[in-house]
Amino acid sequence: MIKTKDQRMAAARPLPLNQILAGDCIAVMNALPEASMDLIFADPPYNLQLRGDLHRPDNSKVDAVDDHWDQFSSFASYDAFTRDWLAAARRLLKPNGAIWVVGSYHNIFRVGAEIQNQGFWIMNDVIWRKSNPMPNFRGKRLTNAHETLIWAAKSESSKYTFNYEALKSLNEGTQMRSDWVIPICNGGERLKDAAGDKAHPTQKPEALLHRVIIGTTNPGDVVLDPFFGTGTTGAVAKMLGRDFIGIEREGAYRTVAERRISRIRRLDADALATTRAKRSEPRIPFGQVIERGMLRPGEELYSMNNRHKAKVRADGSLIGNDVKGSIHQVGAALEGAPSCNGWTYWHYRREGRMIPIDILRQQIRAEMEGEVSRPN
Repeated sequence: MIKTKDQRMAAARPLPLNQILAGDCIAVMNALPEASMDLIFADPPYNLQLRGDLHRPDNSKVDAVDDHWDQFSSFASYDAFTRDWLAAARRLLKPNGAIWVVGSYHNIFRVGAEIQNQGFWIMNDVIWRKSNPMPNFRGKRLTNAHETLIWAAKSESSKYTFNYEALKSLNEGTQMRSDWVIPICNGGERLKDAAGDKAHPTQKPEALLHRVIIGTTNPGDVVLDPFFGTGTTGAVAKMLGRDFIGIEREGAYRTVAERRISRIRRLDADALATTRAKRSEPRIPFGQVIERGMLRPGEELYSMNNRHKAKVRADGSLIGNDVKGSIHQVGAALEGAPSCNGWTYWHYRREGRMIPIDILRQQIRAEMEGEVSRPN
């Protein structure tokens, strides 16, 4: 595919990291370098199609979303807008990038269809259940107590980021589900303008973005929000050590977002560390423990229940009760079990203490990570 002059110039420019760009989201996205974003979080207009004012039972007026940016002349007009901004977003994603889109029943099904039409690969839809939803004042429908998020990779073959263990840790050790109970913005989190009114009618809670960013990005990743509003995505991204780019055409929202983000402090490296998936850790053969002299050939290892022992051999295998093999095979054979995690099963003795050999593996991994992070 031959690139235009404008596309070549865009690719040569540095990314405007941690900035809020003014203008139409589609035009601004098309001016950014291709394949430059790790994640996109999009909170597009919902096209609520409101018909007249909404009042509470006491006849007070509800502050509904009736802003000009949420108004489209027809479904066809909204669909065309959706098609164009999603195409611009997909161009910006790296091959292993992903997108989150949040919406209500007014728009999310139309957006979801276009996501699939353009070749994104949907991994999950998430139900954000609001613990404090606005009541249905007219009493003619169910209380609208949730919104839907769609999480999709750029393509079916994308190796997208998913920090499973970190999300599990957020959920007190239980696998994170696709229904999230999070309150809407209220109290001190709800930003106000100079008149004391809501600065933005659909401000998203920081807890929602915290979960998205922790779960599907890594520190240093670039997160784009093409409908930046008052900057929730940027505020959370900055705090969590990610870079962000915001696009917002409304000057009043940009002012609020800039002031908000300027007050955010980025967490230090220790605070940013998250629980890693075991499969992402480098594989360490037991033989490396022997090669490094951390254990010596002929030294004895003891089972965690102290019922069995085996002798270390020079090639990293064990022998115990005439059973020879790896730390896993010998442990399984001695226990009569189909499998065994030898790293946690076997222990060595030092000064009368029993120490799991997994401690030695973790020491090697820590050394390897230090070498990777150390500059040449």
